[in-house]
Amino acid sequence: MELNSQNKARTPDQLTTLEGQIRECFGRVVYSHKTHEKCADLLLSRLGKIKLSQLILSALATGGFISTLLGSGNWAAIVGTLVSTTLLVLNSYTKDFDLGELAQKHRQAAADLWLIRERYLSLLTDIRMDGNKIDSYLERRDDLLNELHSLYSGAPSTNYEAYKKAQEALQKLEDLTFSDDEVDAFLPRELKRGEDK
Repeated sequence: MELNSQNKARTPDQLTTLEGQIRECFGRVVYSHKTHEKCADLLLSRLGKIKLSQLILSALATGGFISTLLGSGNWAAIVGTLVSTTLLVLNSYTKDFDLGELAQKHRQAAADLWLIRERYLSLLTDIRMDGNKIDSYLERRDDLLNELHSLYSGAPSTNYEAYKKAQEALQKLEDLTFSDDEVDAFLPRELKRGEDK
């Protein structure tokens, strides 16, 4: 009963202020989600290049040592040694950094952020549909903030390169934005907005 009287005492400016804050949070979560996706992509790409390099270097080192055994001279031994040393350095790097596991952590963070992003979007929709439940919106906002804190505490750090790729995807390539026609293509006739219902 007390909540209802508090809701009625709220002003439209307070609702607008709350909506503005939630929109800001929503935007940050959109960027965080996309940045974690891009981090995972970058790490998996780097891992693929490292694995290919390891394979090629192993083949070259083996070829150099076989050539030495077959009597090709010192140059084959020198090349084999250099390639083998490069492979050792590359293997030492991958021993200390499990890029596949780190990429998976970024994927998990992105999946968790996706859910929070959608919950922020739903909250914004609810505010527009019925602005008389401001205390409920405040509680949901605070719950989302606590969930984000927990998620960010356990998520791996992102980097500038991933952020720039996320920014390009969201601003230039228009990831996450759809025209009415694009959305209509996925919906049954009864739910379409376009002119060709």
